[in-house]
Amino acid sequence: MEGARLSVVIVNYNVKHFLEQALLSVRRASSRLPVEVFVVDNNSVDDSVAMVRNKFPEVKLIANRHNAGFSAANNQAIRLAQGEYVLLLNPDTVVEEDTFEKCLRFMDEHPEAGSLGVKMIDGAGVFLPESKRGFPAPLVAFFKAFGFSRLFPRSRVFNHYHLGYLDRDQTHEVEVLSGAFMWLRKSVLDQVGLLDETFFMYGEDIDLSYRIVQGGYKNYYFAATTIIHYKGESTKKGSLNYVRTFYQAMIIFAQKHFSGEKMRLFVTMIRMAIYFRALLALANAWSKKIALPLLDAGLMVGGLYFVKNFWATQYYNDPHYFEPALYYFNIPLYTAVWLCALFFSGAYDPPFRLRRLVGGLMWGTLFLAAIYGFLPLDYRPSRAVILLGAIWAVLSTVSLRYILHFIRYRNFDLGREREKNLVIVGQKEESQRVRYLLHQVQVRRNIIGVVAPMETEDWETYLSPISRLEEVVYIYKVDEIIFCSRDISSQEIMAWMTRLGPQLEYKIVPDDSMSIIGSSSKNSPGELYTVDIHFHIATPMARRNKRVLDFLMGMVLLLTYPMICWPVERKGNFLLNCIRVLTGKRSWVGYASGGGTAQTLPSLRKGVLNPASGLRYPIQDEPTQQRLDFFYAKDYRPFDDLDIIWRGFRFLGNK
Repeated sequence: MEGARLSVVIVNYNVKHFLEQALLSVRRASSRLPVEVFVVDNNSVDDSVAMVRNKFPEVKLIANRHNAGFSAANNQAIRLAQGEYVLLLNPDTVVEEDTFEKCLRFMDEHPEAGSLGVKMIDGAGVFLPESKRGFPAPLVAFFKAFGFSRLFPRSRVFNHYHLGYLDRDQTHEVEVLSGAFMWLRKSVLDQVGLLDETFFMYGEDIDLSYRIVQGGYKNYYFAATTIIHYKGESTKKGSLNYVRTFYQAMIIFAQKHFSGEKMRLFVTMIRMAIYFRALLALANAWSKKIALPLLDAGLMVGGLYFVKNFWATQYYNDPHYFEPALYYFNIPLYTAVWLCALFFSGAYDPPFRLRRLVGGLMWGTLFLAAIYGFLPLDYRPSRAVILLGAIWAVLSTVSLRYILHFIRYRNFDLGREREKNLVIVGQKEESQRVRYLLHQVQVRRNIIGVVAPMETEDWETYLSPISRLEEVVYIYKVDEIIFCSRDISSQEIMAWMTRLGPQLEYKIVPDDSMSIIGSSSKNSPGELYTVDIHFHIATPMARRNKRVLDFLMGMVLLLTYPMICWPVERKGNFLLNCIRVLTGKRSWVGYASGGGTAQTLPSLRKGVLNPASGLRYPIQDEPTQQRLDFFYAKDYRPFDDLDIIWRGFRFLGNK
């Protein structure tokens, strides 16, 4: 756009619903300003490109055929930008209606400013500390990496990384801004250069902020306006991938801008931090996964010892009746079988279901009873030990879950998902549309009612005007609020989120959208209530069952190979496929289509066969293959794999 004062650049990758909301907020914020908007799509497969073309014809769309990375994609648009200023904006953000006007005014009044960042809150209304940061000098990075900044959040020494000692509600000169919202003077970019494409993810904003300061300009944190940034610094800050990627970016920064002993010290400290944080991430992940099974195992072992002593004394009148094998063989065996049965029954998968727990223990007990007769005589104690142990296992594990649930929630509604109390803020027409969307996606909520976005006395339609929203939340014990963005401004939404606090969940329904968008914290990916398909193959139990089936079929086929291989084509490759499946490199059944739709479905290992294998009429066209993949993922059951393997048996030697 010729004469544009601002060029907004948004890089998108498979976040269509968030992008739609971001562009709607940008459209409103641009209504009184000459603004051009670029969307650079990094080869998304979620119809983001079609959505932008249909709903936002004013946007200049660059549709890449590959994922160019964040820095390179931004640079594509910056080179075409005509604005006096360039704004790098994440697609998972919402800006206030006057954000652009305020930022433009500030930059015009401060010619020494090279870039500007704003106050950011997450989807729960919590301030994001990455809104303002300091340069990661060796000591600063050390305190950040080893947790001192979290222990002393307001310390000038220990939390210089997030500048915790600076008032978040005051405008300050700072060192580093976030790439989620980075307002840049185009003339400064021309002088210091564009984003460094060496940084694929993370670190490019630190590098650019550093070069702007080195060029003689200032970076400002501007507190007079606020944006929502749903995903915060990372969607999975505790993951090993985040640790590796983030700290590797720090190493690249150090090698680029430091030299000599300072650079070596920085890199050494960062490498130490990588191992330290990776160890913490692994410990955290494993502790969450194994804590409950370990507690269950302790209860089972303790219970079996008690049952053994009780039965030996009361029934046999001999405390030493049982052989020593019971201690080192039977008790560990029973415990292991019951734990495996719980695991495969889904007893450790959220949400908790009592039937999974009891059913798993019953199946485990039946398995123990079935193999009992095959054990040597020395390893066959009384069957009563198995039966009484199973009863104890059920009672103790159920009781444990009730206790843990009570400690956390102060109630005994175990296994019952209490419907959250929901209030809609919007006018009658939009609130009815929200109810329809919730019904369509089968989201169970106890809808308390509607709060009017203006003063009203229509008590039949509305609970209250928005000025009394805090009272409504308190009186009705509201858990979740959905704001209709057509009826209430982004600025007012953010103000209420901050005022009511993070104990509530907040979502926004964009105007003329089929999605309701929100996030409960900066560390979780945004949540969507959208008219999308739920794929059964994405559930933990379905994935686990598929992997178990793969392994068992691999063992059976490998052991019976001499007897069953005659109908199989490419017999040598058949053996190789058995090894690949057993080692987890392949699955017996995967998707038929290699790209396109398959990329939008839950990921699977490459399959030896696919839903089209062995059909009487061979499938040649891609659309039919994609539809078969879609229904396979949507309605998956383990018997589907068995049917496909039986039908396509002669193709088990496929490459």
